[in-house]
Amino acid sequence: MRAIRCLTLLLALVAPTAFAEGPYQVEMMLLRQNAVPAITSPFAPENWSAGAPRLDKAAERRTLLTDELTRLQATADYTVLLHKAWQQDGESVALGAGVEQFGHFPIEGNLTIKENRFIAVDANFWVNQLDSNGSVLGSEQFKQSNRNMKAGQLTFLDGGHLALLIKVSPAGMRKMPTMAPEMMEQ
Repeated sequence: MRAIRCLTLLLALVAPTAFAEGPYQVEMMLLRQNAVPAITSPFAPENWSAGAPRLDKAAERRTLLTDELTRLQATADYTVLLHKAWQQDGESVALGAGVEQFGHFPIEGNLTIKENRFIAVDANFWVNQLDSNGSVLGSEQFKQSNRNMKAGQLTFLDGGHLALLIKVSPAGMRKMPTMAPEMMEQ
């Protein structure tokens, strides 16, 4: 009986880290909050992706937050700048929306996801104004982190004039950790 209690306790401690690997189903909306004045930031850097791999077209999924999108579009308080869904295999992914010109997109940035007990999200996006030659004339930056998101829960990250509505869920079956034989000998 004591061994079962110890094993249960051990599994409870190890289980949150067991789900740290594997793909995530991500859906996000980048929003402009129209009631808040826009703040220009330094231009988006040339290495805006911070080394993260670009989102592959094959990883994109159908968007499901249509009710939320409809409600946001029905009010003058928000403008939806980007609405995208995808499956993310690694920790970080770089996103670009619009026509790429000399390495920059009208909307570009990266999203990093880590999972322990809760899901941690780091988002860094730029909304760029590009001239006809593709040079960046101005940028607005959204940079926010949330370390305690719950899987499958829609979360609002407020960055002032820009905001992010995001939902992250584990995709597919996750592998349970294998117990070391010496752990089982109690």
